[in-house]
Amino acid sequence: MRNVPASIARRATRWLALSFAAALAVTIFALPSAASAQAQQRDIVDTAVGAGQFTTLAKAVQAAGLVDTLKGPGPFTVFAPTDAAFAKLPPGTVDSLLANPAQLRAVLTYHVVPGRVMANQVTNGLSANSVQGAPLTFQVGGGSVKVNNSATVTQADVMASNGVIHVIDTVLLPPASQGAPSQLPRAGEADVLNPLPMALAGLALLLIGGMAMLYSPLLARSRRG
Repeated sequence: MRNVPASIARRATRWLALSFAAALAVTIFALPSAASAQAQQRDIVDTAVGAGQFTTLAKAVQAAGLVDTLKGPGPFTVFAPTDAAFAKLPPGTVDSLLANPAQLRAVLTYHVVPGRVMANQVTNGLSANSVQGAPLTFQVGGGSVKVNNSATVTQADVMASNGVIHVIDTVLLPPASQGAPSQLPRAGEADVLNPLPMALAGLALLLIGGMAMLYSPLLARSRRG
């Protein structure tokens, strides 16, 4: 076998080294893009669960039977309260909501707007109808965005495959006229009995008792006669 000249061997070695370095560079730079693309393939529910700061919201979505809806094609815009936002509610409120799926759905769907609304589309005074039916209003100023003049957007444009999430620091409550109370009940809070029906019921019993006492002697006389 003939020996390969040293110059050709050096060129071949250099070419292999450069090819390997180029392939390695392409792989390294492609990893973040692949990870980003994979993250964008996750739907709203999986994105929220993966973020780690929406455990209460995820539990509420499941209890309200909205998982399949928010995993649907959408697109949806979700104003997602963090665990800290839910913790700001009065003690026992979350447990009360979890025990009342209809009320819970009203509260949660008030945080969802049909379509994909990006941060750069929000202007001061903008109003958008929620899935629940009542509108959300937006206030822009001082470098921040507020929803209903109460919840501040702390992180915007968290992309998902079927919409976008905007993180907020306060739970939004729909108006009472739109099927949900403006103040949520606390867990274990007993309903207060209305005194008017009770008084009417008592009066009816008195009338029935009086009539019975009145007619009893008359019936007795008629039987003797």
